[in-house]
Amino acid sequence: MRRVILIVLDSFGIGGASDAAVFADQGANTLGTITRFCADRQTPLNIPNMLQLGLGQAARCATGVYPAGLDAQLPVNGLWGAAQEVSKGKDTPSGHWEIAGLPVPFDWGYFPKTIPTFPESLTDTIIRQKSLSGILGNCHASGTEIIAQFGEEHIRTGKPIFYTSSDSVIQVAAHETHFGLQRLYDLCAAMRPLVDPLNIGRVIARPFIGETPESFERTGNRRDFAVPPPQPTLLNIVEASGHDVYAVGKISDIFAGSGVTQLRKAHGNQALVDSTLQAMDDAGDGDLIFTNLVDFDMLYGHRRDIAGYAAALEAFDKRLPEILQKMREGDLLILTADHGCDPGWQGTDHTREAVPVLIAGAGSGTIGVRKSFADIGKSVAAYLGLENNLTGENFLSFNTNRKCSESGDLNA
Repeated sequence: MRRVILIVLDSFGIGGASDAAVFADQGANTLGTITRFCADRQTPLNIPNMLQLGLGQAARCATGVYPAGLDAQLPVNGLWGAAQEVSKGKDTPSGHWEIAGLPVPFDWGYFPKTIPTFPESLTDTIIRQKSLSGILGNCHASGTEIIAQFGEEHIRTGKPIFYTSSDSVIQVAAHETHFGLQRLYDLCAAMRPLVDPLNIGRVIARPFIGETPESFERTGNRRDFAVPPPQPTLLNIVEASGHDVYAVGKISDIFAGSGVTQLRKAHGNQALVDSTLQAMDDAGDGDLIFTNLVDFDMLYGHRRDIAGYAAALEAFDKRLPEILQKMREGDLLILTADHGCDPGWQGTDHTREAVPVLIAGAGSGTIGVRKSFADIGKSVAAYLGLENNLTGENFLSFNTNRKCSESGDLNA
């Protein structure tokens, strides 16, 4: 039996991106920022299970420096390495599509930081189509801050809150009961074809509850309306082989449902781990379980909450033995990320970083620094015995008795 469990720790970069300067992210290092913060407060980051899969070595391979305060003496029992991104963006769809064997060579569309931000022709059309009395926001903003700013007016007037970020997105926040959850979904679905000519990656429904700025809270009913991948990905190849793709969390949204056969939604990292464990009970030979753990990015990276990010990593690490113990003979587990979101970096945007590639079930050693995230999808397809035309190289076919020098170079 061969199955693959692919878990994306959303935004868990490890620094060392070769093109970070192009994105004004030279020096950004999500893991490095967190470990330094913990070391400075004399409570080293406690993630022994990821370290035993080779996280520390992967970080040193990418940056030349072993993360501060982590135990470098723990034995490593996994196959480890790092991967660089070749897609032109550092956004969620680009990272995930590349992981699935489809790098994004084109530029997404973005909205300017002017106020108003969105083209009048766009907002006028959606207001007319959905019989809205108007919209609020119409700017670049933090999701929690803009809800606090406009939430009461939204409840009073019924006008939805439109905003964006440095990603290729248009986000719409609305109250689950006063505006209506399905009405919000219908509004965002109507927006999707309107922004296609602008090459916008996602329209995101951001429902919230509460009655005052102090009690407003975003719920777990977020939904992303994404443009579908333009070519087959790993998910489509698994589906075409007659096997199941279990999409846990927002994976289905990211791929616009393409290639997904089993949808598992949950709110929060702990519930998403629970759903992954349930999928491991349900999945059969040849199936793929693809999980996104969104809290790292949404709750801690973008909000620049270093302590919260550290606690979330420790909480996941405590759950990792459950995943490892549930693996069957022939199972392959891969832990990786889709980009960085350094909680110590300026602004609130994602950061261009290399990501870890930690593998259980394929022996021990290093795969070095991969030239593309796409090597992950290529390797998964090969492991499952699937013919494919995915971009990338199968790192499982390489001699794993390699050494990665402190400079990040792979030496045979």
